[in-house]
Amino acid sequence: MATLVWASTAEATYSDLRSAAQTSLDKRRAGGKASKAEGLFKQVKKAIDLLANNPRHPSLHTHKYNDIDNPYDPSQPVFEAYAQNKTPGAYRIFWCYGPKKADITIIAITPHP
Repeated sequence: MATLVWASTAEATYSDLRSAAQTSLDKRRAGGKASKAEGLFKQVKKAIDLLANNPRHPSLHTHKYNDIDNPYDPSQPVFEAYAQNKTPGAYRIFWCYGPKKADITIIAITPHP
């Protein structure tokens, strides 16, 4: 299992998603309806767990992404993994290997344009 390293923007996005999911859960427990925030966080969390265990897991659809530079070595690739698929604005996780050999750095978590 890889050690996850978080870029500040990715960590902030993950924290915001987790907070929105918790708020939704609290409201649902008080008699409200579930929101999309809970499902989204669950999907993003699952994708990150899969990424840490196996970056080539088939459900991640991992592939190189050329529009973001690797923060450690611009000659090395950045990858895109799917947290969602076949959903408008589906969330993606951008990551790279490093800074250490067994590390995976989460660069960004963002909806697909």
